[in-house]
Amino acid sequence: MILYILLCGYPPFNGKDDKAIMDKVSAGQYHFDSEEWTPVSEEAKKFIRKLLEYDPSKRYSAEQALNDPWLKKMVGTQEVEKPIAINALKNLKTFRVLYHDGG
Repeated sequence: MILYILLCGYPPFNGKDDKAIMDKVSAGQYHFDSEEWTPVSEEAKKFIRKLLEYDPSKRYSAEQALNDPWLKKMVGTQEVEKPIAINALKNLKTFRVLYHDGG
């Protein structure tokens, strides 16, 4: 969930109230169709799908996540893609203001 928030600025299971959020969590409903996801690679989205897999038997374990090709590529990169890093920081700030500071 943290990676999802870093990449788009809001949680994967969002709603107007706790019931709406829990309904989405129970159904495993989340989307990548907003404009915030346009610059995010398909590999990153695939990684998130594996982490948020509804069926626990199909969901990535910690070991599988650490061995995911996208994560290994990101960890092995000496150079950070500036637009993605800037967006991640902006999204984290936005999330904090909206969900922590009572916004």
